[in-house]
Amino acid sequence: MGLANTAPTGPVIALAGNPNVGKSTIFNNLTGLKQHTGNWPGKTVGIAKGHCRIGARDYTIVDLPGTYSLMPHSAEEEVARDFICSQEPDMVVVVCDASRLERSLILSLQTMELCKSVIICINLMDEAARKGIHINMSLLSSRLGAPVIGVSGRNKKSLGALTSLIASAPPPHRPMRFKGSDDTHRAVATVHKAEEICRGAVVCTKGEYSTFDRRMDRILTSRSAGYPIMLLLLAFIFWLTIIGANYPSQLLTALFDKGQELLSRLFDNLGAPPWIKGVLLDGVYRVLTWVVAVMLPPMAIFFPLFTLLEDAGYLPRIAYNLDRPFKRCCACGKQALCMAMGFGCNAVGITGSRIIDSPRERALAVITNSFVPCNGRFPTLILVISMFFAGSSASPLSALLLTLAITLSVAMTFAATKLLSMTLLKGEPSSFALELPPYRRPQIGKVIIRSIFDRTFFVLGRAVSVAAPAGLIIWLMANVNIGGLSLLSHCAGFLEPFARLMGLDGVILMAFILGFPANETVIPIIIMAYTAEGSLLELGADSLRQLLISNGWTWSTAVSMIIFTLFHWPCSTSLITAYKETHSRKWTIVVALLPTLVGILLCMLFTFAVKLFT
Repeated sequence: MGLANTAPTGPVIALAGNPNVGKSTIFNNLTGLKQHTGNWPGKTVGIAKGHCRIGARDYTIVDLPGTYSLMPHSAEEEVARDFICSQEPDMVVVVCDASRLERSLILSLQTMELCKSVIICINLMDEAARKGIHINMSLLSSRLGAPVIGVSGRNKKSLGALTSLIASAPPPHRPMRFKGSDDTHRAVATVHKAEEICRGAVVCTKGEYSTFDRRMDRILTSRSAGYPIMLLLLAFIFWLTIIGANYPSQLLTALFDKGQELLSRLFDNLGAPPWIKGVLLDGVYRVLTWVVAVMLPPMAIFFPLFTLLEDAGYLPRIAYNLDRPFKRCCACGKQALCMAMGFGCNAVGITGSRIIDSPRERALAVITNSFVPCNGRFPTLILVISMFFAGSSASPLSALLLTLAITLSVAMTFAATKLLSMTLLKGEPSSFALELPPYRRPQIGKVIIRSIFDRTFFVLGRAVSVAAPAGLIIWLMANVNIGGLSLLSHCAGFLEPFARLMGLDGVILMAFILGFPANETVIPIIIMAYTAEGSLLELGADSLRQLLISNGWTWSTAVSMIIFTLFHWPCSTSLITAYKETHSRKWTIVVALLPTLVGILLCMLFTFAVKLFT
């Protein structure tokens, strides 16, 4: 969706600023929920657009991508520059970081050279005050020749002064033009000008205010402690997700069971044919509610925890730590952020590859993203680990073993990236600038709301949209009989010889195939096939373990199941997203085949090793 297709309402105000200055927080507080996102025409870089009312007038607010300069070196900077130069905005509000004002003013000065009406909004004043930084707003305004206002974007009330200034701001005086023989001289002149403007207008009374950040970075980004801390933190998040998701999952399942009973009685009262009841209730409804009950609780826990790390400033440290191993794979360190997004949803991680400038490295990120398990694969991993190795999903051992499995998936991501860099996608790794933002106290309330609405419901909505038709197909295969056996049994029998080479059986492999629309349905399909029932069943952990053992499962079957859960074809949503991002059938096929071949190979090697040594 291009923003050019949406007619603006009232004057257009562009919000520009460096990354991590709180620009999006100001945008969200100004527009509330009256916003939508889209791509700049011809680009995959996202722009958010919303509306707000100031006084008696409506305004259109456009949140531009975070950029350090209007001399573009990336897609984000190019989009910001193009929008500002398009003469579409009636006003540009440049959001600056009060604790890093010199750097922020570089973009402000460049913007003022291009636009007639500019407001300098200095954000994070509360954070600057805690660090002992004091800013003389009137002196800055006179030196810049533009209105300057200080705000704390997290506090919606503090934006009243900004909205008043927007409604009444006169065109600023033109700043001094910078002359230089080329872009380099011009950039140097802009930096010197920013330093001159801040001299005397910005005073710090606490000496070195970034001491705490530097001490933390010595620990969290060090070679000796950085990686262990990442693993421990990951294990802790998984443990909280596992513990916290159990009860709400059971509650939702019981609630949906009651709903099915009521709907069943309604169908009986209406005299609906049994096959209609079977298709809609035992098929579509049962699969749909299973996906919601299994996916929603862990997502509602995992995404907020993950967003808290992002809000606190830790995720860029993870990207910094993983930059070196990705460089060794001839890839970009930003791929670490895409990989991290993939833990929630591979489709989101694939979309997140837009932050990578190089087409080659973006393709690497898209192809390898499904090597890390998404939220939809966690229930299967947790269930198998707890039943065969940990004894209980609530055991800390479950979280530890799950973390080891995730570590294996990360290692295979590096291996696959290196393989592609040496074959299909040869090239040298590009360099990029990565800012380590200051550590901040997370906004817990806003983080929960943002993660639930922007991430949890988004991912859940995609899963639900494919779960309904999947339920129909699963029911038909389980209930249409040929020669006394269901289609599901016939297909499982056909796959049996190949599945045995992988340490699995035909039912398990068929369940993965039918789980293509939604990975959450793999275990339910296995249960349905083993019990020869025509609809999905839910069993307790003990009953399920006995059912699996009675159908030939051993510890080695469980390990093969874990391996293939980690590495197999992405879900339909991820593949569709990969095609939209790459616009290439070739690369979409590679996205599907590469993890599948890796999973088959690892399962076969493991099965061969077990037979060799037992």
